[in-house]
Amino acid sequence: MSIDAALLIARSGLLHTQRALANAADNVANAQSEGYTRKRIVGDALSVDGQGMGVRSLGPMREVDTALINEINRRKSDLAAAELRDSVLARIDEAHGDPSKGEGLGDLVGKLRTSFIELRQDPSQVVKQQAVVLTASQNLTDRLNDLSRIVVDERQKAHDGAVAEIKQINANLREIASLTRSVIERAGAGIPKDDLEDKRDLALAQLSESMSFKTVRLTNGGLTLLGSGGVTIPLSETADAFSMASAQISPQSYYGGAGTIPPILMGGADVTTGMVGGRLGECLRLRDQTLPRYQAELDICSAEIADRFRAEGLKLFCDNVGATPDPDVAYAGSALIGFAGRIGINASIRSDVRLLRDGTETIGGTPGFTPNPANGPAGFTTLIDRLLDYSFGDTRSSGPSWGGFATTGLGPDGKLSSPFGAPKAIDEYAILLTSAQTSDSAAAGAAVTAAKELSDGLEARFTRQSRVDVDSEMASLVQLQNTYAANARVLSTAQTMWDALFGSVR
Repeated sequence: MSIDAALLIARSGLLHTQRALANAADNVANAQSEGYTRKRIVGDALSVDGQGMGVRSLGPMREVDTALINEINRRKSDLAAAELRDSVLARIDEAHGDPSKGEGLGDLVGKLRTSFIELRQDPSQVVKQQAVVLTASQNLTDRLNDLSRIVVDERQKAHDGAVAEIKQINANLREIASLTRSVIERAGAGIPKDDLEDKRDLALAQLSESMSFKTVRLTNGGLTLLGSGGVTIPLSETADAFSMASAQISPQSYYGGAGTIPPILMGGADVTTGMVGGRLGECLRLRDQTLPRYQAELDICSAEIADRFRAEGLKLFCDNVGATPDPDVAYAGSALIGFAGRIGINASIRSDVRLLRDGTETIGGTPGFTPNPANGPAGFTTLIDRLLDYSFGDTRSSGPSWGGFATTGLGPDGKLSSPFGAPKAIDEYAILLTSAQTSDSAAAGAAVTAAKELSDGLEARFTRQSRVDVDSEMASLVQLQNTYAANARVLSTAQTMWDALFGSVR
């Protein structure tokens, strides 16, 4: 090997080592930077006619597994959705009270029945009459009102959350579009693009928390995002991909058909049903499925309670204009919608609690019922017996069983169903309603735990493969310094040889 070749080889080694040292220093400096992945400088051996001529640097290169990144993003989407669902259902679970402490809806119905049993012992006692109205009945209507209000509030928050997520998605897509353009330009010009790809992956990770999508990476550095059904999501630096209008949500509101909830649009087309996964997908699921079902179950429970008392001679419960909806009509489009938020104690009974003993309604048929007149017996128990035997029971006083609680055709559009069968008694339905809705909350909490464990496991794997390990980088720096020193000694030796050669010919 000539001295000239030795100098060239040593010089290329020094340059490569300098780049590797600078890269290792960058890795250490950015170890805590969000989204940063470990880079490495790859060396390519050069040769001419089989003779080694040094090394060429090919870096920096990212050490990432794109398939793993895509899976992490999918799990991020699942986790974000699970956390949102858990937070919403936890508030409803709390509003139901603790059944183990006798605070559930079924318990409140049972306490109302108990208050009537106690009243029957002395129907004329005003204190016991007031206990039925001011305590047992009031606690039941307050619970139904509170639950209905919270459900409506959470539906409104879900819609508002969807609107906010659309804005965030549009911002993420504009950032991804800008970064992708820069990545393509750098790739075409042969300029390192690894840091930009880190930033783009971070933007994709943030997008995955809002919605579910698939990423197709192109050889030129570009990428294509595919939504549900393989629909291509447009990437633009200036235009929003999606739009969605704000709206006031009421118990009657629903999306689709003749509904009043505005859709999500992409290029003028309705893509609402295709927006799945992430916080956006969960907002839509809560708004259009879970919470409308809860509302319908509360409304049906309220209407059945009010109707079963009225049908036996006592209009104890009604709305603020004295109306009680028919629970046997189809739920969609009926007066049943939102009744749990309107149910209250009949103003006539509030002003005259003796009506709890005497009754408010004349009931025909056999056996019929006629209210106790003002000068009637103080120990009148006919009404209370009818309530205890029939309003709280499985059958009507006239003989046939109650129609049962509707469990299908629920929601303002009639497309939802309860996850349980239809019992006959009001306390049984109240217990099932509470159990189903609080079980949803427990399931949501379990889903968060499972999603977090899986997401954390994938993140740990990615960290091992692609994040910066400062200890490893420091060890690499020591090795690179030794390599640099070795190349420097070669240069020094070659320089000495040149000096000796020139000295011999002077």
